[in-house]
Amino acid sequence: MLKPHSHDSADRVDTALETSRQGLRTLVWSFAVLIVTAVLQLAVVLLSGSVALLGDTIHNFADALTALPLGIAFLLGRRAATRRYTYGLGRAEDLAGVVVVVIIAASAVVAAWQAIDRLVHPQPVGYLWVVAVAGVIGFLGNEIVARYRISVGRRIGSAALVADGVHARTDGFTSLAVVLGAGGVAVGFPLADPIIGLCITVAILFVLRDAAREVFRRLMDAVDPAVIDLAERTAGGVEGVVGVGDVRMRWIGHVLRAELAVTVDAGLTVERAHRIAHDVEHQLVHAVSRLAAATVHTEPAVRAGDAHETLAHHR
Repeated sequence: MLKPHSHDSADRVDTALETSRQGLRTLVWSFAVLIVTAVLQLAVVLLSGSVALLGDTIHNFADALTALPLGIAFLLGRRAATRRYTYGLGRAEDLAGVVVVVIIAASAVVAAWQAIDRLVHPQPVGYLWVVAVAGVIGFLGNEIVARYRISVGRRIGSAALVADGVHARTDGFTSLAVVLGAGGVAVGFPLADPIIGLCITVAILFVLRDAAREVFRRLMDAVDPAVIDLAERTAGGVEGVVGVGDVRMRWIGHVLRAELAVTVDAGLTVERAHRIAHDVEHQLVHAVSRLAAATVHTEPAVRAGDAHETLAHHR
C-alpha cells in the first residue's frame, strides 16, 4: 500500500535471494541449538551409560547434520540461471531432501543396534536424575528449533524447511521418552532403558516414512490440487479470458512456476491477446502464494459460425 509493486524479473530475483538468506539464517541458528543440545546429552551418556539417551543423542546429532545439505542447497539456489541451467539451481533443495532422508535412516539403524545390543548385554544405568534432565533439555532444544524452522519455512515457502521443523518437533517428544526410561530404571525395571531406546527407533522410522514421502512428492513435481483450483479460478476471472486449461505447476526450490493456456476472443489483435496474458500472470502471482512466474499461452475461441463451417467441411 505504501509503494508501487512490480512483477519485473529483477524484483523476483531479489525476493528469491531474500528468502534464501532467511532460510540460511534459520539453518545456522537451529544447527547451533541442536549441536549444543546433542553435546550436552552426549556428556550425560558417557556419564550414565543410558542407551535410550544415546539413541536420542544420535538422532539430535543427525538432525543438526541435516542443516548442512539444506544450507548448501539454499546457497546453490541463490545462483543466477545460466544457459545450461535455465531455471537456476533451486531444485538442489530436492536433492538435499534425499540426503536428509539418508541421514535419518542411518540414525535409525545406529539407534536400533545400540538398543538391541543393550537388551542382549544389560548394563547398569547411573545418574538417573541427570538422564531425566538431559531428556528435558533434548525436548526443549528440539521444540525451539521446530518452532523457528516451521515459522520461517512457511513464510518463505520452503517445504524442506517445514518438514525439517516437524521432524525436530517429533524428536522433542522422543526426548521426553528418555525421561520415562529413567523413571522405569528408578523403580526397579532396568530393561526400561533399552526398551525406550527401541521405541525411539520406531519413532525415527515414522519420521523417516513421512520425510521420504514428502521428498518423493517433490521429486515427482507434486503440487496441492487446491493450488491448481485457485489458479484456474484466478485466471478465469481476468477480463477477456473465455476459458482456462492445461494448468501445470512445479516447485523449483521454494518457489512455484506455472504454465497454462487461456482462451480469448478470436477477433482480438495480437497485442490485445498479449496484454490479457500479462494480466493473467499478474493476477496469478498476486493470488498464488510463492508463485514466481507463469507462462501463459493464448488460444483463440471457436466462434459459432466457425464451428458450423468446420462441421460442414467435415461432413
